[in-house]
Amino acid sequence: MPAIADEETVPTFAELGLPPVLVSALARQGIEAPFPIQAAAIPDVMSGRDVLGRGKTGSGKTLAFGLPLLARLSGRKAAPKRPLALILVPTRELAQQVQTNLEPLGRGLGLRFKTVIGQTSMFKQIDALRRGVEVLVATPGRLKDLMRQGACDLSDVEIAVLDEADHMADMGFLPDVTDILDAAQPGGQRLLFSATLDKDVDVLVRRYLNEPVTHAIGPVDESVDTMDHHLLLVAPKEKGAITAEIANREGRTILFARTKHGVDRLAKQLTQAGVRAAGLHGGKSQGLRTRTLAEFREGSISVLVATDVAARGIHVDDVTLVMHVDPPADHKDYMHRAGRTARAGERGTVVTLVLPHQVRSTSAMTRRAGINAPRTRVTTGDAELVKLTGARQPSGIPIEEPLIPERPARREGGRGRPGARRGRGPRTFDREGGNRRRDGEGGRGEHRSFSSGERRGGPRTGGGSHGNRRGASFGGDRRTARTS
Repeated sequence: MPAIADEETVPTFAELGLPPVLVSALARQGIEAPFPIQAAAIPDVMSGRDVLGRGKTGSGKTLAFGLPLLARLSGRKAAPKRPLALILVPTRELAQQVQTNLEPLGRGLGLRFKTVIGQTSMFKQIDALRRGVEVLVATPGRLKDLMRQGACDLSDVEIAVLDEADHMADMGFLPDVTDILDAAQPGGQRLLFSATLDKDVDVLVRRYLNEPVTHAIGPVDESVDTMDHHLLLVAPKEKGAITAEIANREGRTILFARTKHGVDRLAKQLTQAGVRAAGLHGGKSQGLRTRTLAEFREGSISVLVATDVAARGIHVDDVTLVMHVDPPADHKDYMHRAGRTARAGERGTVVTLVLPHQVRSTSAMTRRAGINAPRTRVTTGDAELVKLTGARQPSGIPIEEPLIPERPARREGGRGRPGARRGRGPRTFDREGGNRRRDGEGGRGEHRSFSSGERRGGPRTGGGSHGNRRGASFGGDRRTARTS
């Protein structure tokens, strides 16, 4: 029977047994009291129990497993290539989000982190593992590649965490996940955390968790009290114009389309209408995805258009409206899309554009999700549309330049002597991408290094074949206090 946390009497982080250095680090970030899922799970994780945790998106699951993991590893040192803890996640964005939230806290305990994801330099990941990493945050595909190459040995992993375990199963990662968990230290601690714990996760629970403690915050299909849901019935010929009006509202907004092509097409249509929008999906380079999220967090773009896969990795504060331009395939996708707004007690609105032939299926989907979403028929410029969403007529003046270029702008002068020719970084091979590429998103505008000592158009940078390049780094530093 799941343990339901008592939200009335939540203990402090110190009372949960966390070391003073962690409590102080949390206080410096303005995090004074644990969320219910954290108060429920931290003592069991600290005691070494296997834990099955479920909380609504935005309920603080990352710190629920991350804080006790850091406390248990405090002061430990990993051998080369042999991490002590593994946090396995389904998407690159989620991996970066987990590291962003936990690495600053672990630094005070002397713990080293490394994110292992596709479309980033494998050489740098191998080098970090060779030097020693206590906490490894990884996606299954890239981690399997490193294991096959002998660059990573999981036999010392004492704590293995599966974050968004249900999504891992939905995406077909179960074979890779089981291979990875089989390679971890037998008898080690296993933690599964997710927004939902359904039958797809049962195979992992039965195989890898030993008498787990289950912590569930609220009923499985409980909706967020601060989230309003609406089904907007639209005519096919007006759908594009209504989408643009809603996207042009004030405030941070996320639009969801079903396919990568749909995301790109919609983002282009919005910029042509004068709306500052950018797309996010798995077909874009990791550097471009990182820059897009950073620009969205910082407010340079106000509208993000994304696919379902990207939904799990978007943890941005102050998203006030989520719009399903294409209704999701099932109720779980609906809930995960919707979870990008109304986070940590803030209010948010979720609207779904519904064509005439989609009314029955969409209404059934919201019922399965336990959502009460009233239907409203709207047209362009409709007063009810403005009332529900804050829709505004866009300027219609196209935004010609790319809001977020594929490659960052070349720096004037660069490094090395003035006027030197700037080549490209060394080639790396990304097994997940399946093709050769240049290391670093900067590509052009960086020195090429030669280990043999030859020079081409400028001085050698660094002593090794990798040189001392500066790769482009566009990760958003802004951290959310509570992340799912």
